[in-house]
Amino acid sequence: MSDSLPISSTKKRAFAFVIDDIVIALLLFIIFYEQLMTITSHLPNVITAEAIEIFKQELNQFSVNNLLLIIVLKVLYHTVFIWQNGMTLGKYLMKIKAISLDNGENLTLSKAFLRALFRITSEVLFYLGFLLAFFLPLKQTLHDKLTHCVVIDV
Repeated sequence: MSDSLPISSTKKRAFAFVIDDIVIALLLFIIFYEQLMTITSHLPNVITAEAIEIFKQELNQFSVNNLLLIIVLKVLYHTVFIWQNGMTLGKYLMKIKAISLDNGENLTLSKAFLRALFRITSEVLFYLGFLLAFFLPLKQTLHDKLTHCVVIDV
């Protein structure tokens, strides 16, 4: 079955990745708008090394406080869209789709969830899992390989 699939290029997948990260960043900005504005309101009119250091500490504390919510949002985004139609917004715009290698259909909810978790793990580990797509014949990332799926052109 995998011989006849129109495997998506790594270039298309990279563009889809960037689009999805922009979408998630915008969602996070909307969700955390008030907190982010509070942090930036502490910046004085004249930026000093001390002011920058305080700003970095506040931003770091913000990241630590909200890390779990950020991860949950990313996992939900990728799980729901891949499960529902095989495409996130980035994949839709690039006209590519994730499908199961088992049956050529959309991933089940459990597979989509596992794929999203493995994807986050690859991000945390310096995107190493994404590098596989450049070397494997089916251009699979680690999260594709572990969930037995592939990304194709539609």
